[in-house]
Amino acid sequence: MKGKTQQKQQVDLLISHALVVTMDKAFRVIEDGGIAIKDDAIAGVGTTQEISMTFDAREVLDAKGKLIIPGLINTHTHSPMTIYRGFADDLPLKEWLYEHVFPIEAHFTNPENVRAGTRLAIAEMLLSGTTTFNDMYYYMDEMARVVDQVGIRAILSEAVINFPAPNAPTPDEGLTVIEKLYHDWQGHPLVRIGVAAHTPYTVPPEVMKKAKALADRYGMLFSVHVAESRWEFDKIMKEYGASPLKHLHNLGILDKNMVSVHSVFLTDEDIQLLAQNGVGVAHNPQCNMKLASGAARIPEMLEAGVEVGIGTDGVASNNDLDLIDEIRTMAFLHKFNSNDPTVISARKAVEIATIGGARVLGMDHLVGSIEVGKKADLAILDMEKPHAHPLYNIYSLIVYSLHGADVEHVLVNGKFLVKNRQLLTLDLGRLYDKVERIAKKVREHARLLGVLNSH
Repeated sequence: MKGKTQQKQQVDLLISHALVVTMDKAFRVIEDGGIAIKDDAIAGVGTTQEISMTFDAREVLDAKGKLIIPGLINTHTHSPMTIYRGFADDLPLKEWLYEHVFPIEAHFTNPENVRAGTRLAIAEMLLSGTTTFNDMYYYMDEMARVVDQVGIRAILSEAVINFPAPNAPTPDEGLTVIEKLYHDWQGHPLVRIGVAAHTPYTVPPEVMKKAKALADRYGMLFSVHVAESRWEFDKIMKEYGASPLKHLHNLGILDKNMVSVHSVFLTDEDIQLLAQNGVGVAHNPQCNMKLASGAARIPEMLEAGVEVGIGTDGVASNNDLDLIDEIRTMAFLHKFNSNDPTVISARKAVEIATIGGARVLGMDHLVGSIEVGKKADLAILDMEKPHAHPLYNIYSLIVYSLHGADVEHVLVNGKFLVKNRQLLTLDLGRLYDKVERIAKKVREHARLLGVLNSH
């Protein structure tokens, strides 16, 4: 009597014959690998032979010559600021922010422009392999609608600041906006609402504590720009007798639900406080270099056990959202700054951009690695390029050789958002026209204000 043939499990998509970099706990790299996807999740990961013997699918993607990595995670950005790309370059941080960015934002931050800037940012992120981002800005309800429509994954943190914001005249009104956002979007599969306090120098202690209390009440992520510049460090030391990070510690702000953004000027004690309190850091190397803010002490943070993710910041201070380019910069910056070529290995750089970022955002149970049960957020890159050959070490290839433009397909929550380099849920032609019309108005208004940087 012949044995019964085992019935295969039905799934929605099978991807076969790829090089799969899982970023799981064992850092498995699977040659001739396959992934099975059912609904929004990964149902199987293994060799193509193993996957094809276990699963049947309505759709099959032959990914021979392709590399599959977990979708990249941008732990800090300001998406709507894509409309200001190149607006105020080559300036120090304080002048850039107070004399150029704040004045123009006060006039142009409105629902229509936020929607346009967010769409442009998401298009750029998806086309370079980012599937999750943590944003800090205003009109997060408008951003949430765009995220829902396009299908990317996001934490949207409405910013609280101690002067009239575009959609909240006072910090207390800003906190009310955030609480309503939380209830409106609670349970959404792609959108999480967070709380953001702009900086220790733009948010006074009583407001900072209120903002953190709101985040704690609902378990929302809490993000703060911390110690980005020497100017900020000196200002907070003078006003409060402590470093910016120690000042937040004294207010009872530091815990595992906080993201400390930038964190360039940290003392040895600050690094230990981050580690002891489980605070994650969003590292923004290109922004910090462009504004000459400095090099964050990332190797020391990693050595102390601090969780680190990578962010692009907004394109007004970067000027792109390509995380593959960002992780290359990160690796080079810290090798150069420490005079040690062994710091931040290629594998560690990829880890920071994937599962490391997921840990910083408290999402490592959902995304950041290719494992059964996790959400099917994947970036598929074309390796049939001259700069992808020969292959000795896949992590080195990703960090030092590949580009965001090598991304061919992107899935979020099991759905293709990019296929053959084409965005499936955004109309780029209409978007470009819209953004250029906004930019023309920005230029005209900036000239009237005298804040257009022309040097």
